Amino acid sequence: MRTNLITREGFNKLEQELNYLWREERPEVTKKVTWAASLGDRSENADYQYNKKRLREIDRRVRFLRKRLEAVKVIDYSPQQAGKVFFGAWVEIENDAGEQKTFRIVGPDEIYGRNDYISIDSPMARALLSKQVDDEAIVTTPLGKKMWFINNIRYHD
Repeated sequence: MRTNLITREGFNKLEQELNYLWREERPEVTKKVTWAASLGDRSENADYQYNKKRLREIDRRVRFLRKRLEAVKVIDYSPQQAGKVFFGAWVEIENDAGEQKTFRIVGPDEIYGRNDYISIDSPMARALLSKQVDDEAIVTTPLGKKMWFINNIRYHD
């Protein structure tokens, strides 16, 4: 099950994608499909087949984005969050071996294409929630339990 939380930046990014697909890419692809269809035999027309497939992909993504944007709840930063790990926080952690990681805890819709974001639904994020600097968090992984220490928490880049 996916959490329906999203940061303001994540919401704006999904909204931009929806607008781009609906207002720019879809009309262009529709023109190409119409042009290719006017050439005659559609069964062997690669332009027609490719663009028709792309149109279905766009429509599928547009439907998903519209439903998702209605379902998510935007979580903005609140000064009450300062000093503790909550949704939207940038967290710097370190283990006993000295390995350090820095990432932001965000909604599941925001993690794709980003190595520095983790989902609020991940075991790491769940273990870190409500912790403060110098607290330790025990994260259950497939390889066993790992202990991490919180070095820094911030809410803005």
